[in-house]
Amino acid sequence: MRKFTLIDKFINEIDQSLRTVFAKAPTTERPNPASNIEETEKLNEDERKLSASLMRINHAGEVAAQGLYRGQAVTARREDIREQMERSAMEENDHLNWCESRLIELDSHKSYLSPIWYWGSFTIGATAGLAGDKWSLGFVKETEDQVVRHIDKHLTLLPKKDLPSLMILQQMKEDEKHHANIAVRAGAEKLPFIVRKVLMPINAKAMTTLAARI
Repeated sequence: MRKFTLIDKFINEIDQSLRTVFAKAPTTERPNPASNIEETEKLNEDERKLSASLMRINHAGEVAAQGLYRGQAVTARREDIREQMERSAMEENDHLNWCESRLIELDSHKSYLSPIWYWGSFTIGATAGLAGDKWSLGFVKETEDQVVRHIDKHLTLLPKKDLPSLMILQQMKEDEKHHANIAVRAGAEKLPFIVRKVLMPINAKAMTTLAARI
């Protein structure tokens, strides 16, 4: 089996980032949870814009998740942790494509700042991985917990007749909870208070505010 050099790995990460931001990212075998949902009521223009804004935020979050997991996988020390990060990244790719499909249906666009979301999160993920696997896993746990709370809020804001978006977000919520539980079982360490309650929320607020508009 070929052993990849540092340059090989760098080229691979560039390829992954381009797939995530500009192409259809590789996914798992799972179908889109909204694929068989019929929209019985048409959204009015205000409702369409609201749904599009919320789904654009969720899509941006999935771009960031890709960067985060890829960065953590690159610097993970244990092979099983690296494989776990890569599998989670694949499942997050499902979310990425589901959100993008819904944005197209809503006649809207992805965030134009996606490269920033990806590489900013990649840097954070790689830094967390360098701190050690238990801290990297702790970062996954806290990130997923915050994402679940964020999705819960969006589930209350979405127009109730936007069933496709609701179904997508509900499945995403279950997956994020699953990823958090896996991280705990693998040995996640609780992050310091300032990281959990100050730095991460500030970063999330900046991203969601910008992604909703740009």
